Amino acid sequence: MSFKSPQQGNLSSPTMFLLLGFSSAYRAQMTLCLCFSLIYLVTVLGNLLIMTLVWLDAHLHSPMYFFLSHLSFLDICYSSVTLPKILGDSFSPQKTISFVGCIAQIYFFLCFGGSECVLLAAMAYDRYLAICHPLHYPTLMSKKMCHCLVTISWLSGSFSSLIQAFLTAHLPFCRSNMIDHLFCEMPYLLKVSCSPDAPLNKATLYALAGTVAMGSFLLTLMSYVYIIGAVLQKGAGMQKVFATCTSHLTVVSLFFGAGAVAYLVPHSSGSKEMDEALSLLYAVVTPMLNPIIYSLRNSKVKGAIRKALRRGGVTDVHQGWRHSRCTTSTLPTAGMRLSVTQDT
Repeated sequence: MSFKSPQQGNLSSPTMFLLLGFSSAYRAQMTLCLCFSLIYLVTVLGNLLIMTLVWLDAHLHSPMYFFLSHLSFLDICYSSVTLPKILGDSFSPQKTISFVGCIAQIYFFLCFGGSECVLLAAMAYDRYLAICHPLHYPTLMSKKMCHCLVTISWLSGSFSSLIQAFLTAHLPFCRSNMIDHLFCEMPYLLKVSCSPDAPLNKATLYALAGTVAMGSFLLTLMSYVYIIGAVLQKGAGMQKVFATCTSHLTVVSLFFGAGAVAYLVPHSSGSKEMDEALSLLYAVVTPMLNPIIYSLRNSKVKGAIRKALRRGGVTDVHQGWRHSRCTTSTLPTAGMRLSVTQDT
């Protein structure tokens, strides 16, 4: 494999990386390809369905479903960073990726992943306002605030991933050009780096990732602590509200938990198969599950699907954002505080 000319003594960067996370057995590769193809198809179709329903059905023009539509778009982008490349490599005898392609994959993977972390926190904050401050919710969660939270999520993911990709790209890789993984991911790329400044760079990289991921997780957790406190204080409809929180926190736990283990636990402490399973859990499986857990189990979304099927997919689209704020048709009144969480 060819290498660039050394930049620092005997330190150099490869022009290509060889991905070793694939089985060499033909049957195993075909099984892997079939499974990933099915997962990608379900992910794209499921999330496109949610986006289309939120766009077409006026009953879903509220902040909660506005955030869900953006989450669906992020899930499509997030899974598209890795799965098409994995599917292509399953048919290729040489599982290679260029140095530029590898850094680009790391950037977009971290960008969409970080943006999703912040968006999950924004969704939890939206539910907190709807349940704990129902009278002020229409004012607090205005159209401007909805767009502001989405913009913050995108900017947070983009800025953090840009710094991480830039620092990773400037690390010399003189040990090997072989990455023992299914796709380019920062911890695996750092393993083959031999820079004398690697510990400092690793600390910076993990600090950025930890700030976005753990900060978002703590905000999500704090929101649900207040939600549960409000439910316990009210003392009505607890079972349904707790079921809703469990569904939301299940995906949050899968996404953040698997990511934290993959990025924070030393890879030498676990097997290669376990590391790959954790990576696939938050990179591939979670985007497929999000439409089911967040939306397809939702009575309003299922009603929108039935309505679209009855009318051939044509619904009223003239309603939507009214004046300068999000529609509040699904918001609770003071006497219906708990009902808003039943469809989240």
